[in-house]
Amino acid sequence: MTRQPVVARRAEALLGTAVVATAPVAGGEIATATKLRLSDGTTALMKTHPHPPDGFFAAEVRGLHWLADAGGAPIPEVLGADDDCVIVRWVEQGKPTTDAAVAFGHDLATTHAAGAPSFGAAEDGFIGRLPLPNQPSDTWPEFFATRRLLPYLKLGRERGAIDADQAARVESVLPRLGELVPEEPPARIHGDLWNGNVLWGHDGRVWLVDPAAHGGHRESDLAMLSLFGLPHLGRVTAAYAEAAPLADGWQDRLGLLQLHPLLVHACHFGGGYGARAAEVAARYA
Repeated sequence: MTRQPVVARRAEALLGTAVVATAPVAGGEIATATKLRLSDGTTALMKTHPHPPDGFFAAEVRGLHWLADAGGAPIPEVLGADDDCVIVRWVEQGKPTTDAAVAFGHDLATTHAAGAPSFGAAEDGFIGRLPLPNQPSDTWPEFFATRRLLPYLKLGRERGAIDADQAARVESVLPRLGELVPEEPPARIHGDLWNGNVLWGHDGRVWLVDPAAHGGHRESDLAMLSLFGLPHLGRVTAAYAEAAPLADGWQDRLGLLQLHPLLVHACHFGGGYGARAAEVAARYA
């Protein structure tokens, strides 16, 4: 590790501790990630963005604290944050193991069981680079339709990533949401739980990062894990169901709950995500 003076000075101003060395971390699509070694022996991860949207890192910090308070899946400790950055304790990564997968299933069930006051959150957030509307709703079907599907259908149409026929096919499933998905109280969910936000720690535990946390349907997190794949996913979901049994047919509903991340990806990346969302929606309409 060398020492990048600009990054080091910014971190020192927030932490009040000298930064001995820094090293770039690959993989950040939105923010620049840097590993820090501090003079007190702490290793940390600093994420910076020169011009983030208003409230971008504040939303991440709120989500990290809220998920940590659940006492379930471990969350890296927030060491410092400001409008342009966040610093969290470093998670040393290891290999995915079946034991860690089982523990993760139990931990995720505990996180979800901590619950939420309503579907949504007190403040809006972000998912990737996009705003995430969180205005609370009394019911999950209303929340999922008006906060998780319709905003991204509109944006996808504006960006040319979703055509009129594809949008119509997704909209056709909205009246059936309450019929298709069993009613449950709001769960405390991560909200962006794809493989890249799951860290298999050297300590044998699975850590969660980069949340889009809110009160939602717990099957949404499982659907996201299933959409993009996860090592030992079968062990994770079996352990989850053991700790917190799922309503019959939950595996058949995964596609419906994957409509949100598919639409978000259509807005972010275009490609075939809009068409894929339309194909999935057609199965449930």
